[in-house]
Amino acid sequence: MDSIPLRKFYTKKYGNELLVDVIGLEEIREGVRRSPVHRFNFYSIILITAGDGEVAINDCSCHLGTNHIICAIPGEVWHWHSHANLNGYFLLFEEKFLLSFFNDRAFLRNFRYLQAERSSPFLKLPNELFNRVKRLLAEMKTEINDQSEQDHHILRAMLYETLMLLNRACPAGESDNRKDNIKIVRYIDPFVRMVDAECTFHRNTQYYADKLCISSNYLNKIVHGILGSSAKSFILTKVIHEAERLLDYTTLSEAEIANRLHFDNSSYFIRLFRKHTGSTPGQYRKRVKP
Repeated sequence: MDSIPLRKFYTKKYGNELLVDVIGLEEIREGVRRSPVHRFNFYSIILITAGDGEVAINDCSCHLGTNHIICAIPGEVWHWHSHANLNGYFLLFEEKFLLSFFNDRAFLRNFRYLQAERSSPFLKLPNELFNRVKRLLAEMKTEINDQSEQDHHILRAMLYETLMLLNRACPAGESDNRKDNIKIVRYIDPFVRMVDAECTFHRNTQYYADKLCISSNYLNKIVHGILGSSAKSFILTKVIHEAERLLDYTTLSEAEIANRLHFDNSSYFIRLFRKHTGSTPGQYRKRVKP
């Protein structure tokens, strides 16, 4: 798994930090040609508007054409077959973009097509739903490209609408190798849910390994393989996201936030926050918001 390239979200593409983007598939075509097998560290939704070809996510493969959707979670392995000739919209976003607004840390796991053990990462849209999603992605792309009018709240609402609409779609292209995939990822969804619920109380990898009845080394191995980071890093990232949410949407002091997140002292919380974000909590809160 380590040899598979991991492509990261360029959050400063438009200047100020933006954790959502919509691009045309043609913009990644050259990169796909050079590395047809890769992983992303962000959520990915691709709407196919023209062309056809085969794409695989982990061990689930599907021949795609117009009206198909690819839905992938961070860390999954993509394999674009050489004959694939697809056009469409590529929606990419980081979990933090939604979690800064929604109070439910497990929000994205409520969508069945974004669960690790979903039946298929591919969806098939009826024409009316396809046209509605296509228009929505085109409007998001316009909003993002118009930097003078770029509004994070509007983009967040449009992303939420897109995710809700995709709940109406049907799975497509289920793989015969599904059972093998379940053996690999069956621990991931429970791990993610436990971290969402308990990361402010428990930040020790061994705690979660014990709950899953596996070794911490094995937990690290499968988390790194599927999610692209160590278990500890994944846990701490969730904690930092929660700290950012509290800084954004409450007036709690640094000491109060440290206490709410169950840090032994505010000094350690501030050092950890700065290590992960590049700024202190106070500097983060004072930054200019769009």
